[in-house]
Amino acid sequence: MEQSAQQAKQLDHLASAPDMPSSPFAAFGMSGFGEPPAPAAAEPRPILELEGEEREDELDALSDWVDDFFLPVYGAEVTTAAPWCLQWQEHDDVVAWLHALWLAYQQHKDPEAGLGGLFVWHRDFLTHAVAAIRAPAGPLSACMTSPDRPAHRLLPGPPPSARTEKAAHTEADRDAQTPAPTS
Repeated sequence: MEQSAQQAKQLDHLASAPDMPSSPFAAFGMSGFGEPPAPAAAEPRPILELEGEEREDELDALSDWVDDFFLPVYGAEVTTAAPWCLQWQEHDDVVAWLHALWLAYQQHKDPEAGLGGLFVWHRDFLTHAVAAIRAPAGPLSACMTSPDRPAHRLLPGPPPSARTEKAAHTEADRDAQTPAPTS
């Protein structure tokens, strides 16, 4: 009898109308007609696109992650094969790499990433980023290669392309030919 009663409850539950969401599009994260749109989640932006206080705040948070988590766990020793720079924040390319790595870390440690999320981060992000940042001929190659000799030097990048130089000269020539407005 008890089993029959449980089955009857289950049949009643299954036969009842499902709860209808407020919008037929709710399952897709969309609001219905006439309803205000759902606020969009803030999308992370690359740190090199940020300016002013927003960039400084992001760089502070990134520095905390690098100093408190990344370096103690993945820093390894400094050698000529794996240079480092105590002033890494001044190397824009290193900042961009580490910021992307940090964003990926945040995404892959989230419970929604599943049990393999951090493995994917290690395999697809960490290994490649560290190899690029700390390569013997990488962006830090002119910096510290021995902990006993801290060093920091920004290497010059390539000059602008001929096309960019030509455009700059053309614009300068045009500006020089334009008479100054008189009042």
